[in-house]
Amino acid sequence: MVKETNENNFDNDIKDGYSVVDYHANWCNPCRMVAPVIEELADEMRDIKFFKVDVEENMALSDRFGITSIPAIYLYKDGKLVDKIIGALPKVNFKRWLSENVQTA
Repeated sequence: MVKETNENNFDNDIKDGYSVVDYHANWCNPCRMVAPVIEELADEMRDIKFFKVDVEENMALSDRFGITSIPAIYLYKDGKLVDKIIGALPKVNFKRWLSENVQTA
């Protein structure tokens, strides 16, 4: 399940473990293509938290992380940025990216 987060609770939401954040906007067609892929990954990869952030409603977060193109998918560990992907990709690419960047116990 992908949860909505915002400027008020972002830091608390991503502070522990791995978190994937999908920075998007409602008018963005590539963002709409990526959204169901992120939902599927959230259902499959339960050890990772998944969030989405509407960049137009949370401009301070967009500025803070230098979001200039969307969709932007960022991976955090314990609140620190690990890696990011910009643009719409097939599910297999996102899954490979996560498996390369997430160390499981």
